[in-house]
Amino acid sequence: MDTLLDDDALQRALRAAGLTAPVRWDEVTDSTNATASALALEGTPAWTLVAAGHQTAGRGRHGRSWRDRPGSALLCSVVLRPAWEPAVAGLVSLAAGAAMAEAASELSGREIRCKWPNDLTAGESKVGGILGEVAVEAGRIAHVVVGIGVNLDVPEDVPGAGALDVDAEALLTSFLIRFRSMIDGPPEEILGRWRAVSGTLGRRVEATTVGGDTASGVAADLDGTGALLVDTGEGIVRVAFGEIRHLGVNQG
Repeated sequence: MDTLLDDDALQRALRAAGLTAPVRWDEVTDSTNATASALALEGTPAWTLVAAGHQTAGRGRHGRSWRDRPGSALLCSVVLRPAWEPAVAGLVSLAAGAAMAEAASELSGREIRCKWPNDLTAGESKVGGILGEVAVEAGRIAHVVVGIGVNLDVPEDVPGAGALDVDAEALLTSFLIRFRSMIDGPPEEILGRWRAVSGTLGRRVEATTVGGDTASGVAADLDGTGALLVDTGEGIVRVAFGEIRHLGVNQG
């Protein structure tokens, strides 16, 4: 297995973003989010950075698996402790997606877009994904763990997957610089930067909520919490949690 990163590389990336926090590098782990969540429960400070060369039990949203080619993906998780209301915790994942799309576009020379709520795409190929997990205590956010996976080589037997030909440390560094600027800034900046790299807004979509309801129409905008607003032609449907399927070309 090729070693993409190590503890020193993680510390360099944090320092470039003006951050000081613990790091952990594993050649192989079950899930960087699982490791980061355990550290968060133990009280590790904000911006603790966990990364690995390969995940054996990588996770996506709704319990789906995330598969990577060993030594050929950027796999990392960050612990955050934002003083935000729980209702806007979803903005962390949108910020991570926008930051990675910006960084990956700059370094790869390709147009990397965000598919709501958590995919990173190049054209119609999925090159990465975001997984945010929130812990709430006494009505406040105790911590957020946000995991990022970006393929640097196409994984085997994953239909629709793509990859980016970029350096892992350069990508992580550029991501952290951008991500920190959004987390430290106003929520409106997160929404604006996500809109700028969106591959979903303006497209016809079919949205399926966690409850199983579906709504078809044009993805019109986000609300202040990061929920998707779908214009069905008969009204606006708010989709806070769920999945979408792109049905047609961008209308914007």
